[in-house]
Amino acid sequence: MALLGHGLLALALAVALYGAGASIAAARIAATDGPRGAAWQRSGRRAAYALAALLTASFLLLEVLFVRTDLRFEVVADHSSATTPLLYRIAAPWSSQEGSLLLWAWFLSLWTALILWRLGRRMSDVVPWAQAVLLALAGAFLAMLTFLTPPFTTLDQVPIAGVGLSPLLQYPSMMIHPPMLYGGYTLFAVPFAFAVGALIAGRVGAEWIQATRRFALGAWLLLGIGLVLGARWSYAELGWGGYWGWDAVENAGLMPWVLGTAFLHSVMIQEKRGMLRTWNVSLILGVGVLCVLGTFIVRSGVLSSIHAFGASTLGIPFLLLLVVMAGGSIALVTWRRDVLRSEHRIDSLLSREAFFLAGNVVLVALVVVILWGTFFPLIGELITGQQRPLETVWWGRFVGPLALIVTLLMGLGPLAAWRRTTGAHAWRQVRGPLAVVVVAVVAAGILGGLARVDVAIAVVAGGFVLGAVGQELQRGARARRGASGEPLPLALVRQVARNRRRYGGYLVHAGIAVLVIAVAASSGFKEQRRIHAEVGDRFSVGGYDLRYEKAIGDWETSRDGGSEQLRKIILGARVGVYRDGRRIETIEPTREYYPSTDTSLGPVSRFFLGEAATEVALDTGATRDLWVAMAPDGDALAAVLTAIDKRLEKTEAPFANSAQAAVNVAAFYRARPSAITFQVIVAPGVTWIWIGSLLALLGGLLAIWPAADAQTRRVRAGYRARVVRDLGRAPAGD
Repeated sequence: MALLGHGLLALALAVALYGAGASIAAARIAATDGPRGAAWQRSGRRAAYALAALLTASFLLLEVLFVRTDLRFEVVADHSSATTPLLYRIAAPWSSQEGSLLLWAWFLSLWTALILWRLGRRMSDVVPWAQAVLLALAGAFLAMLTFLTPPFTTLDQVPIAGVGLSPLLQYPSMMIHPPMLYGGYTLFAVPFAFAVGALIAGRVGAEWIQATRRFALGAWLLLGIGLVLGARWSYAELGWGGYWGWDAVENAGLMPWVLGTAFLHSVMIQEKRGMLRTWNVSLILGVGVLCVLGTFIVRSGVLSSIHAFGASTLGIPFLLLLVVMAGGSIALVTWRRDVLRSEHRIDSLLSREAFFLAGNVVLVALVVVILWGTFFPLIGELITGQQRPLETVWWGRFVGPLALIVTLLMGLGPLAAWRRTTGAHAWRQVRGPLAVVVVAVVAAGILGGLARVDVAIAVVAGGFVLGAVGQELQRGARARRGASGEPLPLALVRQVARNRRRYGGYLVHAGIAVLVIAVAASSGFKEQRRIHAEVGDRFSVGGYDLRYEKAIGDWETSRDGGSEQLRKIILGARVGVYRDGRRIETIEPTREYYPSTDTSLGPVSRFFLGEAATEVALDTGATRDLWVAMAPDGDALAAVLTAIDKRLEKTEAPFANSAQAAVNVAAFYRARPSAITFQVIVAPGVTWIWIGSLLALLGGLLAIWPAADAQTRRVRAGYRARVVRDLGRAPAGD
C-alpha cells in the first residue's frame, strides 16, 4: 500500500510537470505551426485528465487507510484511532497536513479537468497558458507532497493505538468545513489561471470572464459555506461564546471571499461597457494569491492560530510560490497595461458603474485592513519579539464602518441606471426602500435596538437593502404579470427562474443585509456573566433565571478490535432555565475528557489530561440565544486524580484497572460534586446570522444554476455539433 501510494504521487507529479510543459509548448508553437500546436495542447489536456484520475486514486487510497485504521502509516496513527467513530475517520484525512494538501491538489485537478472538458476547442490561444498555470500549480503542491510531507510514510514500530482525531474536530460541520474551503480556494485558481492566460495571449476582453464565471461563482459559494460552517463550529464548540474571533486562519478564508465579491460585481461593468479591465484582472489575480496565502498561513505556523498546523517544513516553499504568483501577476499587468485600457469612462457619479466601483474600492479597503490586522502580530514580533494579536475593539473600529458602507452601497447600486441616473429617476427608485427604512427604524426603536449608534446605522443600511430587493422583486413580477396575465405569485417564480443570475444576486444582498443587522445586534446587546456555583445555586443573566440542579458524571466506550475501550469521560451540570417564573428548558453543558496515550501523566490522570472539549448548551430562539458553558473546579479534580494515581502506582500493575478507576472518578463527581464555573451569554439575533447566511448562500446557488433556456441551448448546440461532425465523417455521396 505504501509503495502504491508513493508511486501514484510520483507519477502524478511527473504527469503534472509534463502537462505544464506540453501546454507551454502548444502555446508557443501554435503561432507558427497550428496543427502541431494543437497536438501538444491535446497532449497537455490528456495529462490534466490523467492527473485527475491519479489523484482520485491517491485520495481514495488514503481514505481506505483511515477507514481501516491502518496504524502502520504515520498519518493515520497521528490523526485517528480505532475508537474514533467511522464518520470522523472518513473526515480525519483533512485534519492532517498531508491529507489536507492532497485534498487541495485533488480538487484542483478535478476543476482543471472540468474546465478543459467544458471549453473544448474554444479560446485556443488562451487555454494552453491557463492549462499550464493550473498544472504547474498542481505540480507545486505535488512536489511538497512527494518530497516534504508524504502522506504514505510508514512507521518502523507500529503503535498499539492511534492518537485519535482531536475532540475539537469531532463536530458534524467540521466534516465538510475544510473541503468547502479547499473547494473554494482551488476553484478560484481557474479564473486566476485564465486571467494569466488572457494577459499572456493579449486577449483581455470579456471572453475569459464569461468562460470562467460559474467557476468564480462556485468558488465564492463554497468559500462562503466554509466560512459559515466555521463560524457555527466556533460558536457551538470552542467554548468562548463567539462566532468570529478575527483569528489568522479565519481571516485567511475571509479575504479571498471579500475580494472575490468585488470581482464578481466589477466584471459586470466590463461585460456591459468594456470598462475596468485592469481593475478586474488585478482583482482575480489578487484573489488567487490570497487563496495560496491562506494555505501558507495554515501550513507554515508563521502566525499563531487554533486552526493552524503549527511549525512545519512548508513555510519556505509556500513563500516562494507566493512570490512567484504575486511577482508574476504584477509583471503581467504592467506588461499589458496598454491593451488593458478601458473603452469607456464613467459618465456620472450617479450611475450603476459608479456605485459598483465605489463598493469595489471599499471592499478592497476592507481586505487591506484585514490583511494588516492579520499580520500585525508578526510585525510586532519583529519589533518586540512577541506576537500580540490586536484587541477585538480594533477590528470593530475599522472593519465595522467599512462593512456598513458596503451594505449601503449594496442597496444603492442595483437601483441606479447604467451610464447616468437623473434626479427624478433616483427619487422614484429610493422612495420605496426609504419607506422600509422608516418601518425598520420604528420597529428597532420599539425593541430597544436604537440604543447604540452602530446598531441603528446597521438597521438603516440593512433595511434599505431589503427594501430595494423587495421593490425589484415586486416590479419584475408585476411586469411579467402585465405581459402574461399570470397570477402574481406564479409570475414572480417564473420571472426569477428566467433571470436566475440577477435575482440570485438580489437574494444574496438580502441575506447579507439580514446578517449585518444580526451581527450588529448580537455584538452590541450581548450580556454575559461568569458565575462560580454550587449545586442548588440560582443566578440571573439577560432576563433568564438559571438553577444548577445536578452534577453529571458519565463516560462513553467504543470497541477497539475485540475489546471495549474507554473513549471519554464526561463531567457536566444539569441546569434548569426559567423565564418570568416559568420553567422553559433544561440544559446540560459538559466538559469532555479524552484519554492521552502518554502514560507518564499517571494511570488515571492520563484520562483527564489529554485533549478536552467543551460541549456548549444552547437554547436558541428567534429573538435571542442562551449560551452556557461550564468548567469543573480544576484544583479539586487534580487533587482527586493525584491521590488515586499515587495509590495505583503502589500496586504491581498500576494501569491494569486505570480505566475503571477513571470511571469511578466520574461516578464520584456525580455523587459528590465540587463547585463549577459557568460562562453564560445571552445574545439577541444570533439565529438571524445563520438565517441571513443561508439566504445569501441560496442566492449564490440560484445565480450559479443554469437557466432552463441556457440548458436547452447547450443541448441543441451539442446536437448540432454532433450532426456536423457525423456529416463530415460520412463518405462522399452519402
